[in-house]
Amino acid sequence: MSAAEVSSSANASFAQRLLQWFDVEGRKHLPWQHAITPYRVWVSEIMLQQTQVSTVIPYFERFMQRFPTVRDLASAGIDEVLHLWTGLGYYARARNLHRAASVIADENDGEFPRTLESVQALPGIGRSTAGAILSIACQQRQPILDGNVKRVMTRYFGLHGFPGEKRIETQLWSVADACTPYERVADYTQAIMDLGATVCTRTRPNCTRCPVSSDCVALRDNIQTQLPTRRPKRARPSRTAIVLIAKNAEGAILLERRPPSGIWGGLWTFPQFEKPSALEDYLASSGFASAQGKSIALIALPSYQHAFSHFDLELQPLLLLTKQDSRVADSDNLCWYDPINPQRIGLATPVRDIIRQVVTPP
Repeated sequence: MSAAEVSSSANASFAQRLLQWFDVEGRKHLPWQHAITPYRVWVSEIMLQQTQVSTVIPYFERFMQRFPTVRDLASAGIDEVLHLWTGLGYYARARNLHRAASVIADENDGEFPRTLESVQALPGIGRSTAGAILSIACQQRQPILDGNVKRVMTRYFGLHGFPGEKRIETQLWSVADACTPYERVADYTQAIMDLGATVCTRTRPNCTRCPVSSDCVALRDNIQTQLPTRRPKRARPSRTAIVLIAKNAEGAILLERRPPSGIWGGLWTFPQFEKPSALEDYLASSGFASAQGKSIALIALPSYQHAFSHFDLELQPLLLLTKQDSRVADSDNLCWYDPINPQRIGLATPVRDIIRQVVTPP
């Protein structure tokens, strides 16, 4: 189905029915739906990427309380930003938010840009997120194509093919644009996201509540569970690593800062090693070796499983009870983390979990 066919046959009716449903059934009391500004909408849209609304709400409220304006976010240290993001996952989002806030503060005098191209030029903002910000906060007619919208469009129009494929994605952008009205664009944007999130859900869609079910191809052909077409199956890779949990006499845990990019970029984690020999070299060079030359006693703790979006990671924690050595002191990339009086730093989820569940203070 082409964009022209959608435009002539379905888009006006689709948008009208969706807006009528939204007026009655749509969500209107989420925290980012009040005191709307491009900044607040932007933060909410980034937090909501691959994350449920119920999870995001408390994070958004804490984030807005601490960083009420883009200048507040730009002037904050990355550690504090990551600290408030801890547990929300996909930490590149937080780093990109911080970088983009600095760009807005330094290059745009603190004013959020108002064109699709300039918004997309900011770190971490793609076309769909830019469209959502400009339509909701600035009343611009901009289509969006997040996961919820892809699901609605593929089912409603009966579009087969993996949405991540370029050809299918281009087709979806065409129908999304054709269905976007020229009036009440902010409400429409929220409405179609709500429809996908609350009615046209990934599993068990509630078609009896859907305002556009009367001409939905997937419902007509009973193929709701087949659309959107799933990603072609690939073997899911797995990795293993050793983590050192060095605990001093005061109960503090040694953490190191990860590089700014890559997995857990900028967060604080346990020292991590791919091979036992790398751990042995680290222990010898970091001041943990026994002055009497005795071997270091390491206590194996239960393994920890962590799933990333594209691979699984198994961590083998090894506990080392030690006296704090002056050669292993707080620095820009090392710190002794006190679980009782914790520093405001960003922790990777396994670090937080292992400290809470396994390493208890004395």
